Amino acid sequence: MPVYIHDIATAVPPHASRQQHIREVMKQHVSTDRKSEAIIHRIYSQSGIETRHSVIEDFVDNHHGSLFFNGEAKENPGTSARNKVYEQESKKLFIEVGQKLLEGRTSFSKEDITHVITVSCTGFYAPGPDYELVKSLGLSPSTQRFHVGFMGCYGAFPAMKMAQSFCTADPDAVVLLVSAELCTLHFQFNNDIDHLLSGSVFADGAAGLLVSAQSPQKQALEFQHFASSLVPDAEKDMAWTIGDTGFNMVLSSYVPDIIQKNMQPVLEPLFQQLQLSKDDIDHWALHPGGRAILDKIEQTMELQPDQLKASRQVLSRYGNMSSATILFVLKTMMDAGLSPNQQILSMAFGPGLTIESGLLRVHQPEENK
Repeated sequence: MPVYIHDIATAVPPHASRQQHIREVMKQHVSTDRKSEAIIHRIYSQSGIETRHSVIEDFVDNHHGSLFFNGEAKENPGTSARNKVYEQESKKLFIEVGQKLLEGRTSFSKEDITHVITVSCTGFYAPGPDYELVKSLGLSPSTQRFHVGFMGCYGAFPAMKMAQSFCTADPDAVVLLVSAELCTLHFQFNNDIDHLLSGSVFADGAAGLLVSAQSPQKQALEFQHFASSLVPDAEKDMAWTIGDTGFNMVLSSYVPDIIQKNMQPVLEPLFQQLQLSKDDIDHWALHPGGRAILDKIEQTMELQPDQLKASRQVLSRYGNMSSATILFVLKTMMDAGLSPNQQILSMAFGPGLTIESGLLRVHQPEENK
């Protein structure tokens, strides 16, 4: 039974910061000598990012915020203080995306929703965002609720697989899936290269889907196949732990090379199973974990620049919003226009090092062809 993504919606916090401005803040407050200042300048200047959004104002031009700065002095807030902001601000983004999915030009009403899946790795509270969506959107109290937590940048993939399973088991099921990540709350004033790399790319944002096996009335994305892979001996190169001053993200400078080395071994079994080749893929929806990752994959897979256009656009406009980012990429592709039956290979990379992939096909209703 085919299952489809009927609608995609996204949202970002109101506070936008230019990457160049954040670079200068970092040089002022983190660099300890000319060498570290030069490293920060190079990392930020070559990131491929123009703008990032945050729920806090600390890095907005001409503003010194309240979480990380007290006037001109920098602060190092504890995990509790950071998580309190997460609880307050993530609710707004979860609800905004849910409202967009149900109140815009969408395929379903709130009465149709049977399942809610939420995704996040940047904070915790209970009752959680799944509960908030049911309550705030006026969904049925009997709506089944699930939360995918702390899986990192690939978290949207297990959530999509769950949605596909629910809809395959029940042809009348309609799944509301929302991911929201507030990565900037866990910024660290740390001169370690791994912290500098993660601090240069992560941002805040939310995105969601409406998923169902019901026949689409407009262009949709049909789930074809999902695959998972673990890269051996790479768990220390991308990790996510809870510390006393926020969550500590390890993003090794080796990650792009590790992903590049393992792309062919990961994709070959998938292509063989589906009887496809690289040339059968029209668009590559890659999680833009960083510019170097996109560059390495483009080089290794011999892709054309247009095939990664959406991923690079999302990286430039928003940065890396962890699990929500891949949904931004898919929406950017759909907004730009897709042709019927085109194949999209989506991929994300996260702690483990885990590589998740999903093959999607562009579905066009007969009356709209």
